[in-house]
Amino acid sequence: MNMSGRVWGATGAEKEAPYPCDRLVAVPAEGWTRAVDVAAPADHVFRWLRQLSIAPYSYDWIDFRGRKSPHTLVEGLPELAAGQPLLVFEIADFETGTHLTGVLPAQLAERHGQMAVSYTVRPLDGGGCRLVVKVVVEAKGALAQKIRRRLLAWGDLVMMRKQLLTLKKLAEQGGAA
Repeated sequence: MNMSGRVWGATGAEKEAPYPCDRLVAVPAEGWTRAVDVAAPADHVFRWLRQLSIAPYSYDWIDFRGRKSPHTLVEGLPELAAGQPLLVFEIADFETGTHLTGVLPAQLAERHGQMAVSYTVRPLDGGGCRLVVKVVVEAKGALAQKIRRRLLAWGDLVMMRKQLLTLKKLAEQGGAA
């Protein structure tokens, strides 16, 4: 991890790669990349990502007001569609089995600046997959906004690390590669 809170678990190539969320935030923008290997098939991991529409899978006592994120796959989730909730985001784009991309709704973006996220899943040779998440945030503003963005990067790092490790654990328990 670098000291800015911008990267956790991601390779240099993953940090530099283009993601669907990149086009959803006006430049200048800053990106934060987090990644983990998962010993489960990519399509199974993607099913867990779909559940981000109903639960955060990070620190439930903070993000979910003490309720527990489901530890089993929920049947009957609605088909993916633009505009559906995805954590604090709404779905902007998706490719089933490959990526789920969200953008901060307009009312939140007006207050906090533009922000988008892409959760991507890529099969690995020999089994399992790579779960890589990129968050893109608007990078303009005065010193106070830059300080706030740095604090947000660290907060996101703590929450996203927990989320990715939880999703990894749940996916591996129910779908080893």
